[in-house]
Amino acid sequence: MYLKVMMRLGISMLIIGSIAGSSYAGAWTAAKGSAYQRFSVNSYRAEKFFDRSGDRTDFENNGEFRDTNLGYYLEYGVSDSLTVIGSGSYKWLEYEDDFIINKTDGFSDLELGLKYRLFNVRGGVVSVQGLLKVPEAYDEDDAVPLGNAQYDYEVRLLYGQSLYPVVPGYINLEAGYRIRAEAPVDEFRYLVECGFDFTQSLYGRAKLDGIAGIDNSGDASTAANPAATFDYDLGKLDVTLGWKATPDWGVELGYRPDLYGKNISSGVNWSLSLIYMMR
Repeated sequence: MYLKVMMRLGISMLIIGSIAGSSYAGAWTAAKGSAYQRFSVNSYRAEKFFDRSGDRTDFENNGEFRDTNLGYYLEYGVSDSLTVIGSGSYKWLEYEDDFIINKTDGFSDLELGLKYRLFNVRGGVVSVQGLLKVPEAYDEDDAVPLGNAQYDYEVRLLYGQSLYPVVPGYINLEAGYRIRAEAPVDEFRYLVECGFDFTQSLYGRAKLDGIAGIDNSGDASTAANPAATFDYDLGKLDVTLGWKATPDWGVELGYRPDLYGKNISSGVNWSLSLIYMMR
């Protein structure tokens, strides 16, 4: 299974890469006073679940989970070396099977962070990032919870390397550790990203975005929200195609299937995003 996953990732990276110029990508920090903003509409649907062995199984009673949300992501340059990060979303969640229909809507987790550039290398950069997840905007007793209702603390190391002038693109590698404050297990997080400009206006990216639970219990989850379980592994392929309408405005179409995992839903997310860069 993992060989097939890596083959699919490799093929996708050859076809589609990442955001043009890389000034707001991965390890790179934003210039002082500049900002990157992304407003997105997302639709996630899952009819399968990764069981404790990593196999895809059907939800019980012909179940289906849907997550439709409006998301916002911000990076703002406090200085050339320090960037503030913030993100949040408003979600409409629904789980339906032959016997029940549960729905919840509201604001989900808020994430706040700082990214600091440690040093430059030839054509690249090394940075460190800290992140705090705040779960105060919803009730954990909702019919379909909007999150798992606990604080997370993450430290991540990032390395970005420009591929110019050989090819108009870049690669980005990330590794992080997330401390989860209460019952959930801690997580190791990893990301491999590749990006290219196809033309002056057309660009793309592909990522393998992964989460590995530390001391994963291997017990199948019974959480009311199958995409926000307490103890899981998950690997996602994130493929995006973007168009720069102007130097400041752009549009992106994203496709993100869940490739492998344990104790978590298995579905596909589609997204449409509006990008604005303040310089």
